[in-house]
Amino acid sequence: MPASNRRQFLGASTALIAAGAFGPAAWAQARDRVVIGMSLEPPVLDPTKNAAAAIREITYQNIYESLGRIDRTGGIVPGLAESWTISPDGKTYTFKLRAGVKYHDGKPFNAAVAKFSIDRLYAADSTVPAKSLYTDIESVTAVDATTLTIQLKNPNSYFLYSISLGDAAIQHPDSAPTNDKTPIGTGPFMFKERREGDSIQLVKAPTFRDPGAIKLNTVTFKFVKDASAQVNALLAGDVDTFPGFQAPELVDRLRRDNRFAVVLGSTEGEVLLATNNGKKPFDNPKVRQAIAHAIDRAELIASESGFGTPIGSHFPPHNKAYVDLTKTYPLDIAKAKALLAEAGVPNGFEATLKLPPVGYAQRAGELMVSQLGKIGIKLSIVQLQWPQWLSEVFRERNYDLTIVAHTEANDLDRYARDGYYWGYDSAEFKAKWREVVLTTDFAKRDDLLKDAQRILARDAVNGFLWQLAKIGVWRKELVGMWENSPTPSIDLSGVHWR
Repeated sequence: MPASNRRQFLGASTALIAAGAFGPAAWAQARDRVVIGMSLEPPVLDPTKNAAAAIREITYQNIYESLGRIDRTGGIVPGLAESWTISPDGKTYTFKLRAGVKYHDGKPFNAAVAKFSIDRLYAADSTVPAKSLYTDIESVTAVDATTLTIQLKNPNSYFLYSISLGDAAIQHPDSAPTNDKTPIGTGPFMFKERREGDSIQLVKAPTFRDPGAIKLNTVTFKFVKDASAQVNALLAGDVDTFPGFQAPELVDRLRRDNRFAVVLGSTEGEVLLATNNGKKPFDNPKVRQAIAHAIDRAELIASESGFGTPIGSHFPPHNKAYVDLTKTYPLDIAKAKALLAEAGVPNGFEATLKLPPVGYAQRAGELMVSQLGKIGIKLSIVQLQWPQWLSEVFRERNYDLTIVAHTEANDLDRYARDGYYWGYDSAEFKAKWREVVLTTDFAKRDDLLKDAQRILARDAVNGFLWQLAKIGVWRKELVGMWENSPTPSIDLSGVHWR
């Protein structure tokens, strides 16, 4: 794990003073502000410009809103649309929009604005990361100021969910071009300033439709990569919470401190040994199957102090459609070597493992060198900062292997996307995914989702490692933080001090 300069972090109170705070003692008295620690800094602040989960964690439901809203249980509740109806054929969605909503710069929200924003998601020249979620849209019509209809080409059982994600945040045409640096939304908090490499500060939005429901006046997201620095920040009072604490080996230390609550929950984050299926020798299924037989999930999860659940495909164990496929390729070194021989590489080969700067990837990366080394695959670790990872691995597909958690729910569609960074192209899976999307029978959809999981496990598309646990740490007086993470969001609309 890349080391941070500890003295630099312990001087964070100086930065907080410059940002309008008064040091740890004053934080204890200031019940209208909170400092939130995060491991990763978002590259931009517009979810339509970049796929990084950190963008959505900060902006979704705080700065931006979507038509619907994913709540803390993973359910879909009203957002900028106060209600909606779906036609019997499942192809026409009519949204009744909230009246009187304003953007942080005072501009009004209405159906024409919503149409502009949604049209950008599925346009032929759209470059939004989640475009494939919205390509079933045929047309969007602003019927009047508060009525919006969306016509689909065919039924899509995930459409209401997709239109409620942070990816579908409703942006105003005037501010959309600059939202990556100075985001303007309709949410309860508005952007104040960004200190590159250090922090992002939001303040309560006077334009919000229900200001009395929002108890916080100032929110500071503080970026702290190093695990020990995260603990020091909590103990020193410079940070009030790490909603996604990245140092599982240090959890017991915080549990012993009665100032903090340590709350364990679930995430939608499947940790993968992501594999470039479009590059030799990983385009050979036997090579990928050999890797799958060499993975020791128990050892990997032990390195996370036991926090995590083994997975054998890309699907969360807490979902009712989950099927346990961890035994598809059981740990078997002899079988792995035999598969490599069948693939024409009996002596193994050399490859690079490009790692992002997050704790779980760093820990798993070291173990993966050892585990794959046992079957003759010699890995060289290449350390990348987050913007480098997004550029080299995610966008350019310039990699062999990497380790990363995919944290969005219902994200099997990635395996059906053309040009996605895994380079997986399966007509069988694409056909199965269309069945999943088109069905309106949810019991049948669960069966189809199980079939989809089996295809991915059989093809050993990626090394399926474990489901990331959510370790939340916050001061006991802080109320309203999410226990689970059903979507990338640190929703602060209901957070307050006791």
